[in-house]
Amino acid sequence: MTNPISATLDFDKDGVQHGFLQLPYSRNDSAWGSIMIPITVVKNGDGPCALFTGANHGEEYEGPIALNDLANRLQADDIKGRVIIIPAMNYPAFQAATRVSPIDHLNMNRIFPGNPKGTVTQVIADYFSTVLLPMADYVLDIHSGGKTLEFLPFAAYHELDDKEQQAKCEAATRAFGAPYHLSLIEIDAAGMYDTQAEVMGKVFVSTELGGGGTSSPQTVAVAKRGVHNLLVHAGILQQALIESEEINTKLDMQQDNAYVFSQHNGLLEPCVGLGDSVKTGDLLARVYSTERSGAEPVEYRAKSDGIIMGRHFPSLVKIGDFMNVIASEVAD
Repeated sequence: MTNPISATLDFDKDGVQHGFLQLPYSRNDSAWGSIMIPITVVKNGDGPCALFTGANHGEEYEGPIALNDLANRLQADDIKGRVIIIPAMNYPAFQAATRVSPIDHLNMNRIFPGNPKGTVTQVIADYFSTVLLPMADYVLDIHSGGKTLEFLPFAAYHELDDKEQQAKCEAATRAFGAPYHLSLIEIDAAGMYDTQAEVMGKVFVSTELGGGGTSSPQTVAVAKRGVHNLLVHAGILQQALIESEEINTKLDMQQDNAYVFSQHNGLLEPCVGLGDSVKTGDLLARVYSTERSGAEPVEYRAKSDGIIMGRHFPSLVKIGDFMNVIASEVAD
């Protein structure tokens, strides 16, 4: 079945075009309505193609800010090739300020390759898999921690069976120029946009920039610099790299001991902050009962040496919630 999404612009036309990906969606308030996902395409002749996305999860904002900025200022004469900019990939979730779509409650980043006959989120994923990703050489998906996580700002690539492809992903990740970069170990890679792009042989870069359901001048600056530098690295943008005084530190995650999850419901007292150095056995957090006073809190301690790369953001936690991730600095 052909995907029902249609583009209101021409991907092969030179110049700057602003338009929509239009998905028909009949609903109570609009019987013949459509979901209109904003998109910008900038093209100048033949050359590499970059596909940049934000808001794969709807409450992550560095991507939409940096990509709206790029869509406003990028000119065709500045580039050689094509840049496809989608500031809010999961547009229904972005409009609702939620991680997953309020329409079908699916997580965009866990249902690839999608389904042209499926729900709204599955149809959007299928359009990326069958129409957009085949055009792209370089793919950047900008994430942050959303409402429940906060991270040191980093760019990431993955360990791949194809080591030549992995080397290209690592080089692009370094070029992005975040304060930290690493080979990211995913808890559940099945169904991810990352995995779909990598299976199709693309040079793929992901990020985690801040979190807490908001953005900051610092994390937005990292995102804006990163999209610029990745376009330069790809040979698309005919300008110089934007240098940063920040050190591009390489991190490594220990798969067995990197993640700390809560085994209790309660009130979280963080005992370490982002970027803090810890040793095995150091106190990371206490979890207090919210049901009674006078109960001793449960202590969580580090199982490896390193620095705190990510943390749980709200102060209330549930059993199974992520609490911290520990990474170690690597001599580069």
